[in-house]
Amino acid sequence: MKLTKWLCVWFLAAGIMSCSKESSTPFLLMSTDFTKGVGQEWKAGFAEYSTETDTSSIQMRSGARKLPAPLDPTKSGFMLSAYNRSDDMFMYIYQRVSNFAPNTKYNVEFFVELASNAAEGSVGVGGSPAYSVYLKAGATGTEPVTKLEGTQYVFNLDKGNQANEGKDMIILGDIATKSTDPVYKLIQRSNTKSFQATSNAKGELFLVVGTDSGYEGLTTLYYSIIQVRFTPAQ
Repeated sequence: MKLTKWLCVWFLAAGIMSCSKESSTPFLLMSTDFTKGVGQEWKAGFAEYSTETDTSSIQMRSGARKLPAPLDPTKSGFMLSAYNRSDDMFMYIYQRVSNFAPNTKYNVEFFVELASNAAEGSVGVGGSPAYSVYLKAGATGTEPVTKLEGTQYVFNLDKGNQANEGKDMIILGDIATKSTDPVYKLIQRSNTKSFQATSNAKGELFLVVGTDSGYEGLTTLYYSIIQVRFTPAQ
């Protein structure tokens, strides 16, 4: 999946669900450009940490922020930030998308652009700030939530664990930049394998994008563009 392929339809989509009229195979496209300050429909969550951990030390933060230097300060992103005290922090954003056929299976293609400062070759406690932070994406008929089980705040969907995938989410890649300096760069990730999701009885799918971290330090990312294409499974 090439960036140019997505951009040619993204401008037509203008950030909303759109139907293709040029392809013999109908598809739906959801696109959000956070750089323009849109994306209020996305919600943030954090999971995989203990009630016994002082939450102030985790430093969980989220929301619309200006992109960090040296990126364009006039543009925005959806920022997620947390200190991985548990060696297993999962921080995510999600959105409900409707108007699908109920109880129908779709092939799903993801494209995610985000700002990362995780330098190539970097090392850290528990793992690399670049290679041990796994960017995952998924879609499901069940709303993503963080729930309390015993003393642990856990994620309700099957995302897998760090380098392992789950049935509800797949790995798009790590968050390494192509720079050896720890400065913010825009990186792009997309599917390298097929993924399918089934809408619920209301014709809804919940999109979820997040990072599953083994790096025991602070990770701060800024999502700039998320595009998702749905094609009815044959």
